[in-house]
Amino acid sequence: MKFFAKKDGDLKNRVDNVLAEISDPKTGQNIVAAGLVSAVHISDDGHVVVTIEVDPNDGSALEPLRQQVENAVRAISGVQKSSAILTAQRKASGPQAHVQQSAPDPHGMNKNPVLQLPVRHIIAVASGKGGVGKSTVAVNLAVQLAKNGQNVGLLDADTYGPSVPKLAGLEGVKPELDKDKNIIPPEAFGIKIMSIGFMVDSKKALVWRGPMVQSALYQLFRDVKWGSEEDKLDYLIVDMPPGTGDAQLTLAQKVPVSGAIIVSTPQDIALLDARKGIEMFGAVGVPILGLVENMSTYICSNCGHEEHIFGHGGARQEAQDMGVPFLGEIPLHIDIRKGADAGEPIVCGDSPLSQAYGEIANLILHKI
Repeated sequence: MKFFAKKDGDLKNRVDNVLAEISDPKTGQNIVAAGLVSAVHISDDGHVVVTIEVDPNDGSALEPLRQQVENAVRAISGVQKSSAILTAQRKASGPQAHVQQSAPDPHGMNKNPVLQLPVRHIIAVASGKGGVGKSTVAVNLAVQLAKNGQNVGLLDADTYGPSVPKLAGLEGVKPELDKDKNIIPPEAFGIKIMSIGFMVDSKKALVWRGPMVQSALYQLFRDVKWGSEEDKLDYLIVDMPPGTGDAQLTLAQKVPVSGAIIVSTPQDIALLDARKGIEMFGAVGVPILGLVENMSTYICSNCGHEEHIFGHGGARQEAQDMGVPFLGEIPLHIDIRKGADAGEPIVCGDSPLSQAYGEIANLILHKI
């Protein structure tokens, strides 16, 4: 059982003791001894999140157990809120943990092996909900890392809403194949870029079920010429779709992820979903590198007046509550939007606005 951010030793012990008193209905052992409790997260404000690993076939039958754990932990002195999560994932050992399913999955992904890519570090840029500027952050972060001398790739994993081709000024580009039929990723701003948007009509909607999304994402990792053993990428930035679904599980199961960056706006509704993203990555063994507050503050380009349209400081507080690093604030500014629409990331210029991305990139380099 792994404990994430701990508020204090006494509370940890009280939670541990209560969990050890709850029985696994299948084996009769307590759920700690049975190995069902995979992680416990205790935030500074007394919010306890318990992750329970179960057989996928037993998920619905163990809902009463989930509720029992949640209620028992909530009754502990010092606990302000409790959440129990059932997951069918198993963590692998090692510094770059990935996830294997404990039973055959209905989408048939178990037949596909875990990929060993010519990449030193894979970083997921994710969000709990759409519309928070995640893709803009991913593109600018990738370009900034390249400016810092790193060999960088960018994978647009948002199957339903691929926006990286436009953000990188590569709309209409069709990748070529090498002699081994691997896809040669187009390059822009010193980075290798791949997106499902290069393969489909941008004006048509993709109406795909989960298995197709998983298969497409797997192929974008496997069939793209990201590099070689002699010429590895230092970083592959993966712009994830919003949410906590098939794409996120495929990423965690099939590639060694170094960590995830969660992007959120300061408003409460976005932070609710960001919290779910943090908990999801924690449940599948992917380290959280930190939380970014995007659209943090608006400064009028005419008069310089500063206004907090979406609130301010919410992501910093959420990071503190969840026990994860806070990476920085990015303002809401028309120049960032204009650069995105024109396919010219703001970090390509010398704007003071690029400093925020530079600071985040430096923190990532320091952490990894």
